[in-house]
Amino acid sequence: MDYSRSELLPGVYLSHLRSDKFKTACMSVNLLTQLTRENAAMNALIPQVLRRGTTRYGDMEQLSRRLDELYGTAIEPVVRRVGEIQCLGFFASFPEPEYIPGGQALLGEVTGLMAELLLSPNTRGGLLLPQYVDSERDKLLDLIRSRVNEKRSYAMQRCIEEMCCYEDFAVSRFGDEDSCASIHYKKLTRHYRELVRTAPVELFYCGKAGEKQVAAAFREALTGMPRGEINYDIGTDVRMNAVEDQVRYVEERMDVTQGKLVMGFRLGECMEEPNVPAIHVFNAVYGSGATSKLFLNVREKLSLCYYASSAIVRRKGLMLVSSGIEFENYEAAKREILAQLDKVRAGEISDEELAWAKRGVASDLRGMMDSQGDLEGYWLSQALDGEDYGPLELAALVEDVTKEDVMEIAKSVELDLIYFLRGNEEAQEEDDDAED
Repeated sequence: MDYSRSELLPGVYLSHLRSDKFKTACMSVNLLTQLTRENAAMNALIPQVLRRGTTRYGDMEQLSRRLDELYGTAIEPVVRRVGEIQCLGFFASFPEPEYIPGGQALLGEVTGLMAELLLSPNTRGGLLLPQYVDSERDKLLDLIRSRVNEKRSYAMQRCIEEMCCYEDFAVSRFGDEDSCASIHYKKLTRHYRELVRTAPVELFYCGKAGEKQVAAAFREALTGMPRGEINYDIGTDVRMNAVEDQVRYVEERMDVTQGKLVMGFRLGECMEEPNVPAIHVFNAVYGSGATSKLFLNVREKLSLCYYASSAIVRRKGLMLVSSGIEFENYEAAKREILAQLDKVRAGEISDEELAWAKRGVASDLRGMMDSQGDLEGYWLSQALDGEDYGPLELAALVEDVTKEDVMEIAKSVELDLIYFLRGNEEAQEEDDDAED
């Protein structure tokens, strides 16, 4: 696969990945903006509303017919959070010419339709249609409210919200309920117009067409895009150390039968010049996967939890350790999670553990080469970081990570906040004991 990157229009950049591996081509268009509590919900709503209809194809039924005419092309709204940058737009996939009767090339028509969705929405009097905005706002509200139904991901998000309470990263990619509920069509139209005019734009393509051909198709499709003063003042603020001298503790009670313990760490001083391969391997050694210390010891050997794993948010410099436990196992589980981290810091890592970790990380990176969706997400993040090495290059660097490299990352990690979701019944039992 050959990768190249170029600027097509003011503030509009194309990442092009030439590949003969897939039967479909894929592309995406992403508007980039700073993640903020005030605007996150509006940003998340924009691609959903735009997908409802354009000036030529006024509703989803007409759009669906047009996509069917393009041999089952799919174009879907996308909202992401990469560090503290919110990315919103569309992702498309469509057949390569040799898999279409007559060898018809769809590149120009699909880029044109994506640009039409982005730039020519169905409006009345220059305003987004109220019925589309209200309908999609209510769906987004339901989505935001439903996050509490999946307690594991809810607990992780709550830990992030509390740990990063002074930082943009506390905001969900979908925004919050209050700001979403206040959106109306005039307000959203103004925000949409401003965003299209000022936001940097990241384009991605993966398929068999050459870079010049793809660039020409996007230039033609986006010719009418209004461009004002581009807002390049976006990025992610990485906090090196814990917010307070003492580890913060947040407890929440709900009607749950299983406790959710999430421990939020800062990666610390290693983020000044991040050793990306070593960070990935450290995470695999410590808590990611079935060969990690958390899985083998906290879960399997000691049976202190139903699950225990770590996840790195590298672009923000965070690590979250998530576990499901019996309420009475809180202290023991917390103590053992920290003990396993201390073992990594002390270099208590066998050659077999290190080999397993490196093999797993490298395998996951190489596996990206089989998924256009994974490649699109990877290269978008690389573009935002200003990096140009691919998954295979990163996998090769992972193979060279040493035990000492992993120890250095572990020594840099600092616990910031503990979030514990526990049950209401337990609270009632405590009240009964107090009365006795």
